Amino acid sequence: MKFGKRLKKQVEESLPEWRDKFLAYKRLKKLVRLVSSSSGDVGGGGGGGEAEFVRLLDGEVDRINAFFLEQEEEFVIRQRACVHCSSQELQETVEKVAGSGGGGRRPAAAEMRRVRKEIVDLHGEMVLLLNYSAVNYTGLAKILKKYDKRTGRLLRLPFIEKVLRQPFFTTELISRLVRDCEATMEAIFTSSVATTAMAGDRRTWKGCSGDAGMAPMADQQGIFRNTVAALATMEELRSGSSTYGRFSLPPMAAPASPESDVLQSIQIADPIPI
Repeated sequence: MKFGKRLKKQVEESLPEWRDKFLAYKRLKKLVRLVSSSSGDVGGGGGGGEAEFVRLLDGEVDRINAFFLEQEEEFVIRQRACVHCSSQELQETVEKVAGSGGGGRRPAAAEMRRVRKEIVDLHGEMVLLLNYSAVNYTGLAKILKKYDKRTGRLLRLPFIEKVLRQPFFTTELISRLVRDCEATMEAIFTSSVATTAMAGDRRTWKGCSGDAGMAPMADQQGIFRNTVAALATMEELRSGSSTYGRFSLPPMAAPASPESDVLQSIQIADPIPI
């Protein structure tokens, strides 16, 4: 699949409020065609056209950085709150179930469902931000390669060296937050109290009819589907292929792949159609 089509698909699979935050690849591609056609022979370059192209690239990088940093800061705050709340509320749920002799399972199930939804949504959105970084970097590398090929210039190497130092490409913090979140998810999803409470809650859902019975699953379906799609895209962007080169992203080590134990445990505990 060509990158332009892949980017369009990725934007469509992203969160609605993120869709205008991705690289303006189509606009850049159009400018590359204009610069290459106005430069005449290969190697001419067209100084004015190149300056405009670089200005647009710099503007796109600034815009991507601003959105990435804003989301990263929000996730740091949400992660701290989520970890604190999940551990505290899990303990409170244990005490409620133990103190009621099992009679408090339905309220406990509702609390656990809320806690689990919060942590799964947070994890999903952070994975989407990692994917946002990978997709935008790949788009920049692709458009620069196209520019160099059409104009005979050598703009890609110096510009990519600059991109590698940009905040949106520096994903160590968000990767660590994802790993921490997955550890929290594992603790919550493997808790005996959570499993017991949610098993009873699933029986309640099965007994419901119409949209009301599907509501708990529908709430998580969108973000979960987007997360799995994002992981698949990152795996594809980072896998070795015939076009793999020095500017390609390294093979994906973290977060987990779509077949990971963490995501499979979510699907088993809360069956969500993808």
